[in-house]
Amino acid sequence: MEREGYLLFSLVVFVGVLSLHLSRTEAAIGLPPDAKYLTRKYYKKLNTCANVEAFVKHQVQVYWNKDHSITAKLVKLLYADCMVNGCDASILLDGSYTEKTAPQNAGLGAFIIIDKIKTVLEDRCPGIVSCSDILNLAARDALHLAGAPSYPVLLGRRDGFESKAAWVDLPSPSISWEAGLAYFQSKGLDVQDFATLLGAHTMGITHCNYIRDRLYNFNNTGKPDPTMDTSLLDKLRQQCPQKMNKIQEQNQTVYLTQKNGPKYWFNTAYYNNVLLHQSVLGVDQQLLFNYDTNQLTLEYAGSNEQFRRRFSLSISRMGSLKVLTGNKGEIRRNCHFTNKNNPHIK
Repeated sequence: MEREGYLLFSLVVFVGVLSLHLSRTEAAIGLPPDAKYLTRKYYKKLNTCANVEAFVKHQVQVYWNKDHSITAKLVKLLYADCMVNGCDASILLDGSYTEKTAPQNAGLGAFIIIDKIKTVLEDRCPGIVSCSDILNLAARDALHLAGAPSYPVLLGRRDGFESKAAWVDLPSPSISWEAGLAYFQSKGLDVQDFATLLGAHTMGITHCNYIRDRLYNFNNTGKPDPTMDTSLLDKLRQQCPQKMNKIQEQNQTVYLTQKNGPKYWFNTAYYNNVLLHQSVLGVDQQLLFNYDTNQLTLEYAGSNEQFRRRFSLSISRMGSLKVLTGNKGEIRRNCHFTNKNNPHIK
């Protein structure tokens, strides 16, 4: 029975992706191999916590009603977890040398939402629902509230036993297109996933220190990036002046999509910005200069439905990377600690 949900979902995904025609790449048409250990309605089938998805959805709705930025924060948190050592909720662990403390993860938010959901679920069905499954469900529900489709999330992940800052290899937002794609491919994702998941930049912010080179000294020329629209350049220079101290550079932020950003709405504004040379990050603008990602950009800019459907596939693929099941992981009683190190467990 566990395989039924997976096979049904894979079939839907396969049909949805058949329309992609890129001459130089073969797009992924299913989930990573580790996903075979996951299933839809996992907790309901086991009759252990039948209403887990409803509990998660309610709590996310409560927080989203107060602050729409939680969508971008939860997606970034999921990315920071899954793309480092697999989807094992290691990003949630506290400690001096954990992934959470790595420089690449400075500024991550939404931990309080996961904590609240975990508290609610531990009260209703203690020791049953993993922090990793909670994170995947919460990101899905927040995306849906922001306008994305409510895609199925396969469940049954367990949480990792450790978290080390040394494992964190997340690239800088100022990474090149080539290096960004290579990073995704090293994790088991492909060029379609790369171009599609970057579409999450239609929401959220970045810091001035990640775009200063584009504004003032692109490739050490002493000039701005010539591919950037001049009106955007002028606006960003006002928000990120050339003379800023390090503290200002690290704290001053700008929206990734200047017009759409404050609304935190999930749509194709990102891809339209790429076509207009109005991308804030250099890696985003570079989608226009590669054949495969150029074609995807054109397709997504022209079809919100195509983007929505394929984003569902790509984030599901990311959420299934190197998952832990069985005795390879545990169900944490508190997402901040492994059970062995949990000071609240005697």
